[in-house]
Amino acid sequence: MSLLPPLAADPEAPRQRRARLAQTLREAGGGVAVLPTAPQRVRNRDTHHPYRPDSHFHYLTGFDEPDAWLVLDSTGRSTLLCLPRDPEREIWDGHRLGPEAAAAALGVEAALSVEDLDQHMPNLLSGHPAVWYPFGVHEGLATRIERWLDVVRARERQGASCPTQCRDLSVLLDEMRLIKDAHELQLMRRAGTISALAHVRVMERCGQWAREGRLEPCREYHLEAELLHEFRRQGAVGPAYPSIVAAGANACVLHHPAGEAALKPGELCLVDAGCEYRGYAGDITRTFPISGRFSAAQRELYEIVLAAQTAAIAALRPGARLRDAHEAALRVLCQGMLDTGLLDRSRHGDVDEVIGTAAYRPFYMHGTSHWLGRDVHDVGSYVQEDEPPIEQPDGMGGRVLRKPSRILQPGMVATVEPGLYVRPAPGVPERYWHLGIRIEDDALITPAGCELLTRDAPVQPDEIEALMAGAA
Repeated sequence: MSLLPPLAADPEAPRQRRARLAQTLREAGGGVAVLPTAPQRVRNRDTHHPYRPDSHFHYLTGFDEPDAWLVLDSTGRSTLLCLPRDPEREIWDGHRLGPEAAAAALGVEAALSVEDLDQHMPNLLSGHPAVWYPFGVHEGLATRIERWLDVVRARERQGASCPTQCRDLSVLLDEMRLIKDAHELQLMRRAGTISALAHVRVMERCGQWAREGRLEPCREYHLEAELLHEFRRQGAVGPAYPSIVAAGANACVLHHPAGEAALKPGELCLVDAGCEYRGYAGDITRTFPISGRFSAAQRELYEIVLAAQTAAIAALRPGARLRDAHEAALRVLCQGMLDTGLLDRSRHGDVDEVIGTAAYRPFYMHGTSHWLGRDVHDVGSYVQEDEPPIEQPDGMGGRVLRKPSRILQPGMVATVEPGLYVRPAPGVPERYWHLGIRIEDDALITPAGCELLTRDAPVQPDEIEALMAGAA
């Protein structure tokens, strides 16, 4: 596989997002937003985990360094507080931008040293009606803000004006991030392409091992290594989440990490893995036969899941609701459960009865879609907040009062991931035991419907077999 060229950065994108947030603050009554980045995390003793900035913070700044804060008020003025230059520390940790260069490099109006954070923050908060910050995200943030507000209150006799409200900034940023801008979509397409190429690599390699009779020593973690190789080879920082590589019966465990289970001929392997490219996640699942060819029972269930995904994809379009995709997939899966005998018709009736009683849950126990973006389970409400609650199925065979599902708009990105998971049980045909199958792609809602960002990895069973046979 050829190497993909790096994508150019867009320094204007964070500036435009800050301007949009300032406008939203004005519409919400004004105020000042306070947003720290993520802290560094110790892995063991004095070694840290690879650093990743807070998603909200990086969305608004494009700044990768730790120990940084953004303050943005409703007039649009933005102030970055970051680490000062330190030649000695930079020998160990790498170059720092520093406040002197940050304003010009990042397009903020002012940049200050984070070492003087407690000195600067009361001044930055004073004179605004409200302080906006993410509730319940950054440990100790509410306490620190209250201390800064105490300083502002103490200055009221000298003419200072203290904010009288604290409001949740995540409510505003979650909605902004739900609709991706053009630069975000460019990065998400690349994340999807790299993720798909990694899945292709895994299927090709497994097929090669099978053809050459070299499967016996191979294990789940060998396939994980192929994923990681292609992620880094194509410029991604690594996986967007812990890769799931589940051989045989392990595929019936939804979040099975790549372990020591052997890759056995005749079994299936489920791989759920995606890369992170410049802060954006890909999320793909493919299920393939370890020996390169589906058995009759494997293909039968696989084609049911593929038909369910096709129905869900057809339901993703502007004006529809996100849950429409789940309901479309669910009907196909339930019909398949009845047709194959996973569910006994004489006991469970038709599809409507299966759905109404949630009899499908032993074989399909998760949703079909989640938002995707900077986080693999990205921000954004799943319900239409401006509509009243209605009675709906709760997915457990009962009813619940809740707001309707979110109406889809162009620029939203969601996964489409139906599955079937068959564990041994009385009345379940033995030929399906230990089969776990999931097919997942990333779908961008467009004015005309949806665009799949991850179809460089095949899903048709004949195409998977051809790829593993070395014919593609």
